[in-house]
Amino acid sequence: MGREVAALCEKGLRGARLAMGVDPSADGTDALCVSSLSEVKNAAEIDCVVDFSHHSCAPALLAFCKENKLAAVVATTGHTPEEKEAIFAAAKEIPVFYSGNMSLGIALLIELAKTAARTMPEAEIEIVETHHNRKLDAPSGTALMIADAIGTVRPEAYSHVGRAGQGKREKNEIGIHSLRMGNVVGIHEVIVATDNQTITLKHEAHNRALFAEGALAAAQFLCGRSAGLYTMDDIVRAGE
Repeated sequence: MGREVAALCEKGLRGARLAMGVDPSADGTDALCVSSLSEVKNAAEIDCVVDFSHHSCAPALLAFCKENKLAAVVATTGHTPEEKEAIFAAAKEIPVFYSGNMSLGIALLIELAKTAARTMPEAEIEIVETHHNRKLDAPSGTALMIADAIGTVRPEAYSHVGRAGQGKREKNEIGIHSLRMGNVVGIHEVIVATDNQTITLKHEAHNRALFAEGALAAAQFLCGRSAGLYTMDDIVRAGE
């Protein structure tokens, strides 16, 4: 994902320019890539940091952003409760964009899922997500984000991850199922069903560039904003 972001910066998408990249494997041959945050010496040239590294890096990265008063796009998933707390705390000092998925299409899928859940209050809802076999977290941050969004229109609903064993489906559960195979970029399906009809909402990512595009859109959105926690919903509302 770092390479995807860098490639779009080279093209000048949304006016972006790569000031510096951080990669632990950097060997010093690339002037625009260092191996740690401590080696970044041009923070004054940076407006926003885009993080596609690993969820465990969030506290250190946000500390760097707070120290240098930089906006931050946190585009990783799988954060622990402590790491999430670091994100929320940082948002009190700097603008932070945090989303389980950087795709505008996913934001639209969520809005449609909320509409279906609200319009069909008796319908059962299942979420199925499919990703490549190297993805570390399950269920995906996007699947959890979809379930949480549905919960805003169905307060009684709760997530049931990975159904197994004996027992019938409970009325208010939202089933979440994870598949890992091959090189699938990302597929999310929301199935809304009654005894008489089924609605299936599906988003499929064709390549990883769409997440980089979303991250740069988020970075552009953050520039000039006051401290706070922003999400894809804020971008959607800004475009209305």
